Amino acid sequence: MITIEVNGKKLVAKPGEMLLSVLRRNGIQVPTLCNLEGLSPTGACRLCVVEVEGQRGLVPSCAFPVSDGMKIKTHSPRAVMARKTIIELLLANHPDDCNYCVRNGTCELQNMAHELGVRERKFVGAKNKYFIDKSSPSIVRDPAKCILCGKCVRTCEEVQGVSAIDFVNRGSRSIVGTAFGKGLNVSSCINCGQCILVCPTGALTEQSHIPMVLDALKDPNKFVVIQHAPAVSVTLAEEFDMKPGVDINGVLVTALRMLGFDRVFDTSFSADLTIMEEATELVNRITTGGKLPMFTSCSPGWIKFVETFYPDFMDNLSTCKSPQEMMGAIIKSYFSQRENIDPDKIFVVSVMPCTAKKFEAGRPELGTNGIPDVDAVLTTRELAQLIKMFGLDINSLPTDTADTPFGRRSGAGKIFGATGGVMEAAIRTAYYLITGEDLEELKVQPVRGMKGIKEARIKIGDLELGVAVVSGLGNARELLEQLRKGRNDLQFIEVMTCPNGCVGGGGQPICTDPVRVKARIQSLYNIDKGELIRTSHANKSVKRLYDEFLGEPNSHKAHELLHTHYHKRDVLK
Repeated sequence: MITIEVNGKKLVAKPGEMLLSVLRRNGIQVPTLCNLEGLSPTGACRLCVVEVEGQRGLVPSCAFPVSDGMKIKTHSPRAVMARKTIIELLLANHPDDCNYCVRNGTCELQNMAHELGVRERKFVGAKNKYFIDKSSPSIVRDPAKCILCGKCVRTCEEVQGVSAIDFVNRGSRSIVGTAFGKGLNVSSCINCGQCILVCPTGALTEQSHIPMVLDALKDPNKFVVIQHAPAVSVTLAEEFDMKPGVDINGVLVTALRMLGFDRVFDTSFSADLTIMEEATELVNRITTGGKLPMFTSCSPGWIKFVETFYPDFMDNLSTCKSPQEMMGAIIKSYFSQRENIDPDKIFVVSVMPCTAKKFEAGRPELGTNGIPDVDAVLTTRELAQLIKMFGLDINSLPTDTADTPFGRRSGAGKIFGATGGVMEAAIRTAYYLITGEDLEELKVQPVRGMKGIKEARIKIGDLELGVAVVSGLGNARELLEQLRKGRNDLQFIEVMTCPNGCVGGGGQPICTDPVRVKARIQSLYNIDKGELIRTSHANKSVKRLYDEFLGEPNSHKAHELLHTHYHKRDVLK
């Protein structure tokens, strides 16, 4: 360890460590618009510049390694003036539409202008005018608001391994764009929305389904049903300035009823349903010599990734629909018949932590007789916007429970929102299906945690099951390449598109802070720990659904409604 001096105070650091990391660890905040934790620094925005004794000019702290005895001033007049000038130059050609921008109030450029006291226009530049790309079912791209920080490009390439966007042209003509300047819809984009989470401005946002939902709520001929994903209740509170990880499930149900929805269901119920189908499919593949390893199919970005980049693994994907789509299919069949409501008049809305769910809802394979399983998808951010639009005070609302028959869930269904949750839930039920008994210890520790790739050997009776849990498609690509080269010791693999699973989804509150994400994950496990029913096969409402309608897991009826197929995709690269 070495000692450096920052603003007259001695600090301890590791030799060669980047200065910005040392400053953050010691509670000294230096602004940056381009730095991404865990990735190598680029020094693109230059906002993190500081004065270092002995250096002729200001240095970017994100890309400047520390050395013993170094003396630094982080907020000298010279450094602050440089940052202010950079913000003024960025604003010179930035659109003046803050009041209409979806990122108003959460825009990092706007916040830095406020913090640095930018209150007048010192520089006047030509406004950027670019075509707004609305071709994607999930993401809207407005290049005029792009400040070329490069975070979206690096996240798409280095974290997700997709490379749907990159820097185009050179010098002052540089922009972030797609191959051949085409729309995102024909690019290799898998709709995950991780680029939205890291974008500091409104250059990348989700396709809003709020107008569609409002129209349905106003229509007297529509019976509007809403479902909310397991991860939503432990993240929505952050949009109302509450502590990360606070579970507001009961308040959420009340708010949804007050918004005017005719029924409120919990997608954790259909997560239990997914496990019944998926665990049965896994056991069948193992016992009958089916295609292995079997991959989970809950994450639509992952499905599109396989269809685009690894079509040779499509047969390895579980044929199960995602919990969102299973819920929609059951609502428009079983529920429709039970309540004697025409499926055409039922409008199903999902609240999801994921922008790719918007893409998934529009897939023609996911519906019956031309009627989609799900009609509209709201992200966690959009739901928060809707709640504020209706003037509801989350802090003063009473709690309520979701409607039956699709409001009852197990703890296993709830942990779907965390990386490893689907695997753990499936192991609990697969163990029961094979042995006829429940696991003695339901907590499966080896598949928990925030590591990108986790592996374990699970003993189930005489069978030793090789499993892997992957989050982030860059990690998925790494494992897929191993399988292509002949690796054959795994039978079951969970893949979540977004790092850390749904709690870190592209539709969640704008944040990539691992501490906040960890709090969300821990909250889900705490909920599971406190549940009386912790296995999907013990959910009485799921049992009733099979007894009254589906027959048994993987039955002909179940395959008609709850399973699907995939196809190879050709995209511009």
